[in-house]
Amino acid sequence: MKIAVIGAGSIGKRHFDNLISLGADAILIHYRHYTPDILDGCDAVVIATATDVRVSLISDAVDRSLPMYIEKPLAFRAADLAKIELLTQEVADRTILGLMMRYHPAFCVLADMDMSNVARFSFDIGHDVNQWRKNWKFSNSYAAKVDGGGVLLDLCHEIDMASVLFPDLCLKSVHSISHPRHIGIDFSSRLTLQTKSGAEGSIGMDYLTPQVHRRTIIYGADAIYDFDFVAQKYEIKDAKGSRLMELPVNRDAMFVDLMKDWLTLLYNGKISNRLLPRISQLGASTKLTAKAWEIRQFVGETTKEML
Repeated sequence: MKIAVIGAGSIGKRHFDNLISLGADAILIHYRHYTPDILDGCDAVVIATATDVRVSLISDAVDRSLPMYIEKPLAFRAADLAKIELLTQEVADRTILGLMMRYHPAFCVLADMDMSNVARFSFDIGHDVNQWRKNWKFSNSYAAKVDGGGVLLDLCHEIDMASVLFPDLCLKSVHSISHPRHIGIDFSSRLTLQTKSGAEGSIGMDYLTPQVHRRTIIYGADAIYDFDFVAQKYEIKDAKGSRLMELPVNRDAMFVDLMKDWLTLLYNGKISNRLLPRISQLGASTKLTAKAWEIRQFVGETTKEML
């Protein structure tokens, strides 16, 4: 099976390496060198470019009936989502989005819990963007683009996680903080949401905090779930008391396992994870992300130095 990986940044290179390790015949193509004819003779394609150029790439793949692995987010405007939905009907069941947190063992545990009696919840993630990668500058990256950049799109895993646990979420507001040198780009965003049963919650993400954090807390009538994904401390409190769960995680393995399930899907095999993010089943998640980006209200600015 020949697979083209379009986009030679850090995530594209990761996907290429994983494909090679899994025995696929993969080629890595820098977006600057991409032409549609490169896809001729391929069996599938990985799209790991900046978000704002993906619609035409998806169209090229669909013209050749190629299933895709598309990096998240799928799109940041509702109009583009609708266009992609129409384009990909033929291959949607074999096309996935790179939402690798669905392969985190702790999140898989949460996804199997009964959330019907939840009263409130919070999802939070953040880290100083200047510390992300060696020799990496925010101002030169995809993240600094007005169209397709910003923290809400970059760290949208939490939006997807919330949509898995609470499929009927209604978005109430999005408040964001920008930067005087990067107007229109959110460095911190907070979503407020509500389920149809009245449970209220928030999703917060930032490029600012000095220490990396990722934590989900869910308060219900039956249990409290306090999952710290950075400390790998996963606590469940219920009427019987409190217990900690041992759920060791290997970040690289999440990427590999997601890629492995996609390849298995292409060969019509049995996938390992029911949460496999096929775009045919991602309507709630992708629409929530795009709507959140579109209704951002910028309520302030940060003066933190951004390289």
